[in-house]
Amino acid sequence: MAEPALRVATYADLEAVPADRVAEIVDGSLETHPRPRPRHAMAAVGLATELNAPFGRGRGGPGGWIFMVEPELHLGVQVVVPDLAGWRRERLPAEPKTAFVETVPDWVCEILSPATARLDRGPKRRIYAEAGVGHLWLLDPADGVLEAFALAGSQWLLLGTVARGETVALPPFDAVPFPLDDLFPFADPSADPLADPRAEPDAPSLPTDET
Repeated sequence: MAEPALRVATYADLEAVPADRVAEIVDGSLETHPRPRPRHAMAAVGLATELNAPFGRGRGGPGGWIFMVEPELHLGVQVVVPDLAGWRRERLPAEPKTAFVETVPDWVCEILSPATARLDRGPKRRIYAEAGVGHLWLLDPADGVLEAFALAGSQWLLLGTVARGETVALPPFDAVPFPLDDLFPFADPSADPLADPRAEPDAPSLPTDET
């Protein structure tokens, strides 16, 4: 007996998802995950702030970009919600009239979390390549690492990786570098506590008699 065909999720399924969850349709399946944790949300706001002034407003940078936080993108049959997306102004000259955007972004950033890393590194990365997104950033707040990719044909080419303590100067926003640590307002929880200036110093050792 043939197995029944899997049901393809519809936009009505997506709209029925509670507002406290992010919903996407990936390869015909409804994918939901909780809203971001504080560290995730702070990294998203920090990155949007770093990029919008020089590249969105042209303050201290070239301008020419439009940025959105968690836009709903309709890329063919795929419905995805990246953490951040950017368009060159000439490709998005007018505000979309719908609640979603069908124009393919020039840049997308996914901020990884335990709930989303599988999708972000797997199907969604493939979907962005198939749609023709030019640049993809993957930011991992837990590890404090940012990876930048550029689309080369149909494949992602790793341009560089930046870790805590280093400066971000990666395409397409390499004209105005910024410290990666600025995206993390609190100390790295994985850092050696002895390196944390707030850590209590070791107790002084007592002198011993020498013979």
